[in-house]
Amino acid sequence: MNERTLDDLVDQARLDPLRRARVLASVVPGLTIRETLVEAPFEAVWGMAADLERELPEFAGWAARRATITDRDGERLTLRVTGPLGLTDDFATVLRPGWCWMQGRFLGVGIAAVPEGDQTRFAYLGGLRIPGRTATTGPVGWQVGRALRRLRRAAGAGSATLN
Repeated sequence: MNERTLDDLVDQARLDPLRRARVLASVVPGLTIRETLVEAPFEAVWGMAADLERELPEFAGWAARRATITDRDGERLTLRVTGPLGLTDDFATVLRPGWCWMQGRFLGVGIAAVPEGDQTRFAYLGGLRIPGRTATTGPVGWQVGRALRRLRRAAGAGSATLN
């Protein structure tokens, strides 16, 4: 679990989670970022989004059938994600209030949230990592929009989960 992630490169700047997501999206070619204002308090939104084992398969749709935390050391964890064809990838993950960055062999995904009054500004970013090439959005751009629509629907319905 000693792998450095893109998150480590911006960690010293002491940015709030949303600014951190914007910086990553602006400096890493191919990362897609989308933001939305969710009509629910930060605690409710982040409580849903940060439950990675339960919610990542719902958020990621086509990319993840199952997510399991296999190692944890404070805010750093290893998240094993199993895809629809049974292939697995271990994601070096940083999870703290309002911020999560997951970096696997071929995919980088982040979520960020900050309170905005009694609502929550939420961002989802991601991109495919292809060794020897810059990141590319590929199908991730479509997935980002899908995840944000799902989050808004769940929060608008007053649901305690993202189902």
